[in-house]
Amino acid sequence: MFSAEFPGALAPVAGLTLVGVGPGDSQLLTVAAVRAIRAAAVVAYPVARLEAEGMAAQIAAPWMGPEQRRLPLLFPMVSEAEPRRQAWHAAAAVLAAEVASGQAVVLLCAGDTSLYASASYALLALAERHPTCPVAVIPGITAVAAAAAAGRWPLALQQDALLIRPTPDDPAQLEALLAEAAAAATVLALLKLGHRWAWVRPLLAQRNLLVGALFAQRVGWPDQLVAPALEVPADEQPYFSLLLIRQSWPEVLP
Repeated sequence: MFSAEFPGALAPVAGLTLVGVGPGDSQLLTVAAVRAIRAAAVVAYPVARLEAEGMAAQIAAPWMGPEQRRLPLLFPMVSEAEPRRQAWHAAAAVLAAEVASGQAVVLLCAGDTSLYASASYALLALAERHPTCPVAVIPGITAVAAAAAAGRWPLALQQDALLIRPTPDDPAQLEALLAEAAAAATVLALLKLGHRWAWVRPLLAQRNLLVGALFAQRVGWPDQLVAPALEVPADEQPYFSLLLIRQSWPEVLP
C-alpha cells in the first residue's frame, strides 16, 4: 500500500538501513523512513518469538509492498545475557549476509533507533564483527515525544533538564530520583512503568506529584491511553506505559 503522498521510491542500493518507525501510529513515520522502506528488497524486523508478527512490522505494514521479502529476526526478551548476545550476533550475521548478496535491506525498529532500541544492539554487533557492512540510520519519533504531544504537555522549557530512563525498581530509588530531579529542575520521563504503577502512584500521591503528571500507555496504538496521572488507578499497567513528571516551572511563562 504505497501512498501517492510519497512519490518516487528510491532506487534500491545494496546496504542496510536501520529505520525508526515510531511508537505505534503508522502516520508518524518520517518521509525518510517511508522512502527507505519502499526502496528495500528485504524488510527485517525484530520479534520476541519467531512465530510472532513483531511490533515494528505492524507499525510499518501500510508502507510495505507485497513484493518485499519479510525477514523476522529473533531478539528474545529474556534476562540472561548469553542468549541475548547470541541472538544479536546471529541477527547481525544474517543482515550482513543479505547485504553482501547485493540486497537493499531495512531493519525496522519501534520508536527511535537509538533510544532503548533493538536496532542499537544490531548496530553494535555489526560494528564488531561486520565492520565493512554499509549501514545508515534513520531516527524515529519516541513514545515520550508522542505522549507529550498527545497530552499537550511541554517536555522541557528554557533551562529545564530532561531525564529519560526506565522506572526504578523500588520506592527508595524513585524517592532519591525525585529529590534529585526537583533540586535540578529536571523533568522526568519514566519508561517501562508496567506493574510498578501499583506502588508508584501512591508514592507520587504522598508527594503531591500526581497533579500535573501525565500517564501514557501504548502510545500510537488503537488502545492508546494518555491521561492525567491522577485519573489512572493504582493497578498493574502494560509494559509499554510511561510517566511524565514535572516538579517546577520556569519563572517566565506566557
